[in-house]
Amino acid sequence: MATLILVRHGRSTANTAGLLAGWTPGVALDERGAAQAAALPGRLAGIPLAAVVSSPLQRCLETLRPLLDARPELEVRTEDRIGECHYGDWSGRKLAELADEPLMAVVQQHPSAAVFPGGESMRAMQARAVEAVREWNARIDEEHGEDAVFLMCSHGDIIKALVADALGMHLDLFQRIHADPCSVTAVRYTRLRPFVLRLGDTGDLAGLAPRESRGAGPAEGPGTVGGGAGAT
Repeated sequence: MATLILVRHGRSTANTAGLLAGWTPGVALDERGAAQAAALPGRLAGIPLAAVVSSPLQRCLETLRPLLDARPELEVRTEDRIGECHYGDWSGRKLAELADEPLMAVVQQHPSAAVFPGGESMRAMQARAVEAVREWNARIDEEHGEDAVFLMCSHGDIIKALVADALGMHLDLFQRIHADPCSVTAVRYTRLRPFVLRLGDTGDLAGLAPRESRGAGPAEGPGTVGGGAGAT
């Protein structure tokens, strides 16, 4: 089935200010984030994209703008279910002051029990994101074939929750996963199980191109005995 490329948005003004942005409007990329976004088309060069889907939040749409400018044939479609966690009353607050909240220990150590005041639970966040990815994956697979690659631009906690699901990990372990701003995580969903191909990658992505594009043999892929030959 199709391969999903998950891009975390570039570094934002909230990241540098130490704020928990959530769905706060007007959070843009900072200078570093804009540079990260500008480099994204080059990193993805040679990888055909069947579709581009984004969180509706400004920082994600800004991250995708250079890629869409470089590939005018692509149109971004927004998907609320891969939008940031609804942090409720915590949104817009400084992370340094939130560290003293009793709930923060739950978020870090037992996130499946965490419910943000005035917001959503982390379980609900993961469930909606996984549902969205599975639906989009089936749609891309049906419309473009099982070797298709599509991209979603989302947020750190969403990407970590999706990776935990792909790895068969309990949500309580998802804080062990890390994804830097504008990093790439890739998951190939097969009929039997998902394979995590990249995790928080900030470098070369040539190995994500379909097999025929990079000269790999037809039998090589996720789960190849011996580990496979990697990118050519």
